[in-house]
Amino acid sequence: MDDTPVRKVDLDNRREILIPSPEEAVTYAYLPQYSHTTSYARHRLLTEYLSRETGLNIRQVFPDTFEEHVAMVARGEIDISYSNPMVYLRLADMGAYAFARVVEASGKPSFRGQIIARADNEEIRTLRDCVGKRWIAVDPDSAGGFLFVLGHFMMNGILPGDFKSIDFAPGPGGKQEKVAMSVYAGTYDFGSIREGTLDVVADKIDISRLRIVDQTRSYPGWVYAARKDLDPDVVDKIANAMFSLDKSKAQDALILGAADIENIIPAQDEDYEPTRELRIRLGQLAFDATD
Repeated sequence: MDDTPVRKVDLDNRREILIPSPEEAVTYAYLPQYSHTTSYARHRLLTEYLSRETGLNIRQVFPDTFEEHVAMVARGEIDISYSNPMVYLRLADMGAYAFARVVEASGKPSFRGQIIARADNEEIRTLRDCVGKRWIAVDPDSAGGFLFVLGHFMMNGILPGDFKSIDFAPGPGGKQEKVAMSVYAGTYDFGSIREGTLDVVADKIDISRLRIVDQTRSYPGWVYAARKDLDPDVVDKIANAMFSLDKSKAQDALILGAADIENIIPAQDEDYEPTRELRIRLGQLAFDATD
């Protein structure tokens, strides 16, 4: 028998427990092409700088997937999006608009997709050799990691049905790394990545064991977009702070270098017309392939 004394609870003596609301902030998100750890490391100094310069509380948030990134912008949970140009087109369709873009470490405001295979894979030496092989890509919305390369194949007469399989890197974030490491491990015959990815994985694998088989033409680079209805004064403050970064200054060089950015320059929606033309062409080619 339980001898624990019964304790009377007075339900009239209650206190309301208040759950503190998160501090109001401008949210900033890097499309998760790399792991969250890499995303944070690359953009921590930049978001801290923007907070100091603008007086705004700018907080980096971390969507797990490309789709979640797009959905969070649509719901107003991401104020400032840093994304590839193909995802930007989806955001622009929802009312977001470009206000800045980056000059890549290459010194150009553009980048390419690359097709990689193991260096010792004698079966894949040319673009045509990829036919009938297993392809791993980054994400259906990845620019350099899929769509640029898909367009490159299709414009050279190679259609999606010509591959043994097309799979996408699993799980949240880190998809560019996963593609490179899957090809390195021999799990897939070849992969598609954005230009610059091999440098990111150089501390994880021996990149001399991978070979760039081919690469696409250059397309407009990564873009900063403000969500629909974000206060224009907020956008102006952030944009002006970005444009003030000067790589000739030591502290600014640290900020830009960490983000693997050479410079940030003004942008407008019209800069991304080449990407829109690719999207239209991909749709037409996909339709033609089913005729």
